[in-house]
Amino acid sequence: MEHGFCHLSAIPVRSQASHRSEMINQLLFGETYEVVDAVKGWKLIRGTMDKYEGYIDENQFTGLYAEEYLKIKSLPSRFPAEFTSYIKSESGEQFLLLLGSTLTGLENQLISIGNYKFHYTGNTLIQKEPTIRDSVVKTAFRYLHVPYLWGGRSPLGIDCSGLVQVAFMMNGIKLERDSSEQSQQGETLNLISEARDGDLIFFDNEDGNIIHVGIFFCQDQIIHASGSVRIDKVDHNGIFNADQKKYTHNLRLIKRIISE
Repeated sequence: MEHGFCHLSAIPVRSQASHRSEMINQLLFGETYEVVDAVKGWKLIRGTMDKYEGYIDENQFTGLYAEEYLKIKSLPSRFPAEFTSYIKSESGEQFLLLLGSTLTGLENQLISIGNYKFHYTGNTLIQKEPTIRDSVVKTAFRYLHVPYLWGGRSPLGIDCSGLVQVAFMMNGIKLERDSSEQSQQGETLNLISEARDGDLIFFDNEDGNIIHVGIFFCQDQIIHASGSVRIDKVDHNGIFNADQKKYTHNLRLIKRIISE
């Protein structure tokens, strides 16, 4: 099986092998994947972290030997501290890094991935919050006002489950990609009054399908991506949007990911 990593700031992952198909996900710099199949200039890949599948343009494929792939999987991940930063290749080429990119194996300002070597002089993310719950919420706050983008996972555009996934990922917790999959993780809470900072709140549509997720904090608030990353009130009915003066999302489920 082939393996690869994302060497660009962000690579779109599509639902089908076509530039016209919808983007369903993004890979950020340093993330790795397995190649499941190849179809007419496209590669069907499966993300290492969340096993999420989709197609990438083979022109954006950067391969890894199996031994190197296994080595990278075993190393701890570090993340850039800034919204945007840069790394340089050995030849002096500059690459844009976005918040949420992975700096696996960073040592002495050098990242080695396969035959590639990158020089990084920026700061790395160091969480100084009292608890992991506080840290997850603070990380999500860094994306405040970022525009909503279906399939997005970057500060240039992000969707609801992407926001949740990267906020937890940068705090060492791996979550699935879609809100429906994330809702299967963790411990179910019976009442919203039991929720604490960093718990996840899920919402469904008229058919009962989970379609939205956000991060609970401060007793009755939620940070979530809807139009943009925003803060709204939440209660046992759902999300109340003060701008629209109405409930916009119907509460379905409360989950505790961070154990006590």
